[in-house]
Amino acid sequence: MPSAVVLINCEVGKEASVADSICKIEGAEKAYIVYGVYDVVAIIDAATMEGLEAALMTKVRGLPGVKSTMTLMISRDCTRS
Repeated sequence: MPSAVVLINCEVGKEASVADSICKIEGAEKAYIVYGVYDVVAIIDAATMEGLEAALMTKVRGLPGVKSTMTLMISRDCTRS
């Protein structure tokens, strides 16, 4: 299952609405409001690479308040259960 971490820059004051909107996207596992270079960090999963690309290109990048994104494709999950 392809997954990505998406680093998002938002328009000033739009961080909460962007994070809330991301949480409503199918495949969005988590969305965090963060401090630093980026404003929101999201983890997105999809059944196929095409589905992931569609979610990133149309659903995430098309949200009102999103200025730019940086996508990090997840290669391997090393988390402990």
